[in-house]
Amino acid sequence: MSEWRSYPHRRFNPLTREWVLVSPHRTERPWQGHVERALSEELPSYDSHCYLCPGNERAGGAKNPQYASTHVFDNDFPALLPDTQPSQFAQGPLMVAQTELGTCRVVCFSPNHSLTLARMGVPEIRRVVDTWIDQYIELGSRASINYVQIFENRGEIMGCSNPHPHCQIWAGETLPNEWMKEQAAQAAYRSKEGSCLLCDYLALEQRPERLVYENDSFVALVPFWAVWPFEILLASRRHFTSIEVLTDAERNDLADILKQVTTRYDNLFEVSFPYTMGFHQRPTDGEAHDEWHLHAHYFPPLLRSATVRKFMVGYEMLAEPQRDITPEAAARRLRELPARHYLD
Repeated sequence: MSEWRSYPHRRFNPLTREWVLVSPHRTERPWQGHVERALSEELPSYDSHCYLCPGNERAGGAKNPQYASTHVFDNDFPALLPDTQPSQFAQGPLMVAQTELGTCRVVCFSPNHSLTLARMGVPEIRRVVDTWIDQYIELGSRASINYVQIFENRGEIMGCSNPHPHCQIWAGETLPNEWMKEQAAQAAYRSKEGSCLLCDYLALEQRPERLVYENDSFVALVPFWAVWPFEILLASRRHFTSIEVLTDAERNDLADILKQVTTRYDNLFEVSFPYTMGFHQRPTDGEAHDEWHLHAHYFPPLLRSATVRKFMVGYEMLAEPQRDITPEAAARRLRELPARHYLD
């Protein structure tokens, strides 16, 4: 395999059943493309103008309590509304639409405005994990909710409008596109092979070439089929379908690996590293869905430095994704970074 890593090749993503073009020889080309402005690192622990800080008025007019740990509230400007009435529109088979109801929530990780997951302690992150689990159970128990998406957009270039440490949870009645790809792939694999796709994949990842960090319960690695330069797949060692069944030890280990991954991201270019992270797990439609294996995806856009970003353009938008840095090279860089945050 090492021989053809120097040449253009395509890699298959079994979770989505899509391909990515890998062009390692292109890492030698000079960069004259878009450069992002450097992000400010200095934030106060409390910002009187922040609509997520304790005691402040939010953008929608409500006032935050003086919370001391995590804080959850319904998004003041949600993408989904719980009282949407069912309706459909169709003009032949080519113009079809239907209403979608749901609930959108915001989870503040900490009252401290200056923190990120990378700068929080593992006990603090454990409280975030507990909150995610509580929200997944509560929202998923609603008869109208079939899917709960927990995700974090970190950084301005990922569309995050507020630097206060927080994430979002969107819960809807319809199973979404990206999840459906993974559902179809995992179900088909289980039907054909009689086993779990991600369990079998983790068994193949015995050598450390794509490993970033691991503990007793979870593994973080740059997947063989990664699209984004420093993409990470975080998966549970034990086979289970959703976060609600995490043991006490597994909750601690999830908090630990979340800190380890985000710390290494920040240390890579010594910047508060932007990314989109989200969990994929079984839907909340009442079925067992044993084909599902809990995992999370990290999709970070930075390519060569804190100011050079990867864009999906040209061939990637019209044909298929492409990357220059091999997953093995990306994993090695992340793995070799110190576990201690560069600002500590």
